[in-house]
Formats: sequence, C-alpha cells, structure tokens
Amino acid sequence: MCRWAIGHAHGMANHGDFQVGIYLDGMMNGTTPELTTNLARIEDQAREVLAPEALGYIVPSAGDGATTRANREAFDRWRIVPRMLRGAVERDLSCTVLGTQMAAPVMIAPIGVQTLAHPDGELATARAAAALGLTYVHSTAAAHDFEQVAAACGDGSRWYQLYYPTDPDVCASFLERAKASGYETLVVTLDTTLLGWRPADLDRGYLPFLANVGVANYLSDPAFRSRLERPVEEDPGAATFLWAGMFPNPGLSLDDLPFLRERWDGPIVLKGIVHPDDARAAVDHGVDGLIVSNHGGRQVDGAVGALDALPSVVDAVGGRASILFDSGIRTGTDVIKALALGADAVLLGRPFLYGLALAGQEGVEHVLRCLLAELDLSLSLAGHPDPAELSPAVLQRW
Repeated sequence: MCRWAIGHAHGMANHGDFQVGIYLDGMMNGTTPELTTNLARIEDQAREVLAPEALGYIVPSAGDGATTRANREAFDRWRIVPRMLRGAVERDLSCTVLGTQMAAPVMIAPIGVQTLAHPDGELATARAAAALGLTYVHSTAAAHDFEQVAAACGDGSRWYQLYYPTDPDVCASFLERAKASGYETLVVTLDTTLLGWRPADLDRGYLPFLANVGVANYLSDPAFRSRLERPVEEDPGAATFLWAGMFPNPGLSLDDLPFLRERWDGPIVLKGIVHPDDARAAVDHGVDGLIVSNHGGRQVDGAVGALDALPSVVDAVGGRASILFDSGIRTGTDVIKALALGADAVLLGRPFLYGLALAGQEGVEHVLRCLLAELDLSLSLAGHPDPAELSPAVLQRW
C-alpha cells in the first residue's frame, strides 16, 4: 500500500514551488517556458517535431480511438469538491509502494521504443525520473537494454515490466538480468499478448520491432542469442523472426504465474486488469499488486475507460493487494481523482514521451515537474494536502 509522510521536517520542498520559479523568470528575466505547462496540450507541441512514423506509433490508439476517448471521458465525469479552512500548511507527497520509496505517488509507465521520440530514448527518461525521485518502469520492448537503463537510473528506483515470452529460458534470463540490475518489482503486462488493431501503423505498414528497434533486451540476451545459428550482427533478419515467434503469447494464463514466483523473489504486479473477477483471481493466486489499465487505449477499441473500472477492482481486492492505475493520466488533478478512487499510485505514459520528443531529458523533467506541481498545489487548494486522506467522498460524479 502507499503511505504518505507529511511535513517539512523531512526536508522535502513543495513541488508547487516550481511555479514560483516560472513566474520569477518571466517577471525578472523575461524568460518563459519553451514547453507548455498545460500537459493536456503538450501533445499538440510534440506533433510538430515527431517524424511521421513516430507520430503514428506514439499518439494514436487501437481502432478509431474509442477507448482513448473513454479514458478521458471517465475523468471528466468526476469533479473535485474543494474544502476550505482546513488549516493545513505542510505538504509532502513522498510515499512507499510495495517497498519502493518514491517522491510522489507517480511512476513512469513502461513505454517501449522511446528512441522514436528522441535518440536517447529510455536513458533520458530514466535519468529524469531519478532526478525527481520517481520510479522508472523498464519495458521489455525498450530500445535500450536492462543494464544500460539501470546505469542511467543510478541510485534511482526501478521496476521491470515483462512481456511474457513463449520461450521459458528467455523469460528466466530476463528475470535474472532484471534482478541483477537492481529492478525491485516485476510488472507483468497481460493485455498485449497480441498487438491490437492499430490503423495509424497499419496504414504506414510500420512496426519498429521488425527493424529490430525496441528489442534491445532480446538482442542482448544470452538465452535469446543461443537460439540463433549466427550472431545477430551477421543475420539480423533471423533475430527478427525469432522475436516474432516468441513475443505473441495468447495462451498466457494463471497457470503461468508460478513460473514467475519461483524465479522472482520481489513483489509481482499484474498490469491490464479492468474486471473485478480477474482482480480477485489474481490476488487469490498470490500477486502483490494490480495495475488497472487498458494500455492507454492501444489494444481493444471500444473498451471500458480505465478510471470507470478502478472502483470495482478496488472493491474486489478489498485491501489484499496494492492497486495502481494508468491510462488517461494527463494532469495533476487526474492524479487526485485516481488516488481518490482507490489507487495507491499512478503511472504516467504519453505526456512524458511528448516531453522527451521536445527536449530530451530536460523535456521529461519539465513534464514531471509540471505534473507534480499541479498535484501539490491542487491537493492543498482542495483542502487535502495529505493524499492519504483522499477517498471517493472528495469527488462528485457528473
């Protein structure tokens, strides 16, 4: 569960102070932010710099985008009801989730192929997360491998997200490398055993993995390489076909979880849960946490909005596991709504990728600082500076 500590005695500056610096730069130096501070609009800025292939892969969703729209509509149906005269001055967003300490209940969602946004890709994102004390979640589909990203994280906390391969030796090797590289928690993505129907990519005939981009964890893996007749460098096409044969895993089931538990001694979290029955079954099988997510709308078009699914999953779990949330988070007030509906922390996806596209590591840090500042200020203005106090009673449904 997520536990917040309150008070400046911990030496934590208010994240909301970020806005003071912006105002001072503007009034005293005539300097304004190069990137917008409205994270709901930063996609528009990123569109101007992303290459067509990157734009098609990063921004759109499955089908006609109905699930992505449902994600946003779900947030819009909830309104925060501010409380006044609460007399709370001290604020500190820091928390602990499944044993991982972090500066705020905000994590970096696992997103693959980040080099489509910027040449530094995951390395820049990991450095930005570490600089702000946030937890980075490393994707199996990354363009940089376990060890490279761990080095970029330094002392920063990191989790590993697994796309469960059909080859058990490769799966075991991934887990071993992640443990050896300091990844604390295993996140198993359930909703991408096959790629969803994504017209923006299909219309371009573009899938980066078929050019061996976004498969760095595979290409650097000894178990994967042992399956090749010749080194990757000599026959990259064979490596592509090998990856294509072990990535899809539609047969994944609860029966596969013991394999992971035998090889991973840290917390295990399942990502992609939106049905309460699936939540109960997962917790009954001993998982430590769930991420309520529809993959940002990238897998099933016309699916339920993730925030709409959150309360029923929280009720089904009944406090037996940590509940995290992603899909649709754009602003600090979005974070408040997800926390109020029962999430212990949220994962931020596309917005940080837009910051990465616009300004590399500095762009990611800008996005994260904006999100944390809005979260900090809005919590205080709503009369709930302690996020642990948040509950559905903070909200009204419209």
